[in-house]
Amino acid sequence: MRESDGVGNSDDGGTAGSPAGGDELLLARARKAPVLAGPLPDFDPRTAPDAPGPLFASWLSRALDDEVPEPHVMTLSTASADGAPSARVLMLRGIDSAGCRYDFASDAGSGRKGRDLAGNPRAALTWYWPAHGRQIRMTGTVAALDEQATRADFLGRGERARTAGFTGRMSEPLAGPEEYERERRKAAALVAAEPDRVPEGHTLYRLRATGAEFFQADPRHFHLRVRYLREGDGWTRTLLWP
Repeated sequence: MRESDGVGNSDDGGTAGSPAGGDELLLARARKAPVLAGPLPDFDPRTAPDAPGPLFASWLSRALDDEVPEPHVMTLSTASADGAPSARVLMLRGIDSAGCRYDFASDAGSGRKGRDLAGNPRAALTWYWPAHGRQIRMTGTVAALDEQATRADFLGRGERARTAGFTGRMSEPLAGPEEYERERRKAAALVAAEPDRVPEGHTLYRLRATGAEFFQADPRHFHLRVRYLREGDGWTRTLLWP
C-alpha cells in the first residue's frame, strides 16, 4: 500500500478525522476491502420452504457446519414509544422453527432495550454471515416469557456469564476499571454463595416473526432476496429485487 493511502497522509495536509483528509482516505481504504470473496453457498429461491422458520434453521445449521464465526450472534433493533431507534448486538437464546419464534435476553428494568420494549413491543433481529454472503432479518412482536423460562436461561449460563449478570448496573455510568473490578468481585462472591439466584430484572423475551427476509449475495451481484409475510396461519413468499 502506498504511503499516501494511509490514514492521515494526504497531499492537502489533512489529518486523521478531518473531512478533507483522513476521512476521505479512510473511506477509500474501506471501499477497497474485499467483499463477497467466496466461495458462497448456492441458494435457489424456487426450492425455499413455505415458511421462514425451516429456512432459517437450514442456513444456521450450514453456518455452524462451516464454522462461520459466531453465527448465533445477531443485531436487535428496537424503537422507543416516540419512534427513536436503537440497535445492539446480542446472542440468540432460543429457537422455535415451526412457530418462527426467536428468544433473546435482557434486563427489563435497566438499559435502553428493556425500556423500548416496554413502550413499543416490536423489534427486528438481523443476522449477517459475511463468509456465506447471507443476511436474515426477522421482524415482529415481542413478549416477555414466564419466570421459569427466564430462570432456565440465566442458570444455564457459565459461571463467568452469571457473574457478569450481577456486576454493576446495566447502562449506568461507570467511573472506571477499578469500580468495575470491585463490583465484579462482589458479584463473583454472590454467585458462589447463591448459585441458583437470578438477577431481579433478567428477562427472556420472544420475538414472534410476522415478516422475514433472506438475502443471498452473489459475486456477480445477482443477489437473491426472498421475503415472507405471515398471513393468518400461513405465509406468503415473494422474490424481491435485491
